[in-house]
Amino acid sequence: MNSPRIIAKLDVKPPYVVKPVHFEGLRKIGSPLYLAEKYYNQGADEIIYLDIVASLYQRKIIFDDIKNTSSEVFIPFAVGGGVRSIDDFSKLFHSGADKVAVNTFALQNNPNIINEAASRFGSQAVIVNIEAKKWDSYWECYSDCGRIRSFKDVINWSKQVEDRGAGEILLQSVDRDGRNTGFDLELIAQVVEAVNIPVIASSGARSPEDIKLLNDYCSPSGIAIASLLHYDKYSVAEIKQYLGIPYEKN
Repeated sequence: MNSPRIIAKLDVKPPYVVKPVHFEGLRKIGSPLYLAEKYYNQGADEIIYLDIVASLYQRKIIFDDIKNTSSEVFIPFAVGGGVRSIDDFSKLFHSGADKVAVNTFALQNNPNIINEAASRFGSQAVIVNIEAKKWDSYWECYSDCGRIRSFKDVINWSKQVEDRGAGEILLQSVDRDGRNTGFDLELIAQVVEAVNIPVIASSGARSPEDIKLLNDYCSPSGIAIASLLHYDKYSVAEIKQYLGIPYEKN
């Protein structure tokens, strides 16, 4: 069984990293620069920076904040939130992003942006962020910080974004976000099974035991952590030690 990448996820409402519950009720945590550097030094394999209100507020991406945050991070740095054009992708790469995540525009407006970005920048640089909410017998894709329905099935959309050239999926659960009740194992397993591209699983970790359970259950490529790190319950190094992942301080 492969060891998952341990990824620190920064949900950002500029100028602060915040921690929502069900993508709402935001609590200020600290500055993106400080936290990105902190988790980098703890041994995180990647950092994901998501401006969680850019699409919701329909405002422009704050490129200077992203450039500032990326300045002390020397591991893969992914950025999402408010991406509406190929020009946004290009500007984010020039601001220090190694990968760019898109959700709202691709889901609600024009999925061809995935094809265009993959063709221009390479699939490895394109992440599709999926915000999943459970209904009776399926999961539906949401956008705008888990507020707007798409009426699209998560499994079908996952397959479609892979076909369009996305190189990775960030899978978040609206139901589990910030609850510290464990991952939605069934959701994650179904998406991992449905696609051949890497899946980063997120939402719900309350302990390293949850992370190990998820990895044993369906082996996602990466596991994105927020609350466990933000509230200093565990460090990246402690999580890796529990999982038996070799650790070297960055």
